[in-house]
Amino acid sequence: MSRFRAFGLALALIGAVSVAKGASSPSEQLPAGPMQEKAAAVCTSCHEARIIVQQRLSKAAWAKEVDKMVKWGAEVDPADRDALIDYLSDNFGPDQPPYVAPKSAGASAPKLKAKAKH
Repeated sequence: MSRFRAFGLALALIGAVSVAKGASSPSEQLPAGPMQEKAAAVCTSCHEARIIVQQRLSKAAWAKEVDKMVKWGAEVDPADRDALIDYLSDNFGPDQPPYVAPKSAGASAPKLKAKAKH
């Protein structure tokens, strides 16, 4: 193996390890609560937790969203449906502060401004 090829392979390996160390489990990205693990298992099997945490939906809107996801194949146990909707609406409802995306290294992320209350 050439020296350059070995160097490139070493860089790729270091990069992969760095990414793996920076990654967290899906449930770590969702707030603690009785449905955290189930929400992580059901929701993040198809998309990142970021899709959830940036939402600010009412309980009725979360119910509609959960029902839509079930129609699309999300495996929500009917016995857990209401508790999952409660978890989502309690943690990501319209009364929660606006989502602010974390800044990535070397890039500045736009900040969301809070809505003025009248």
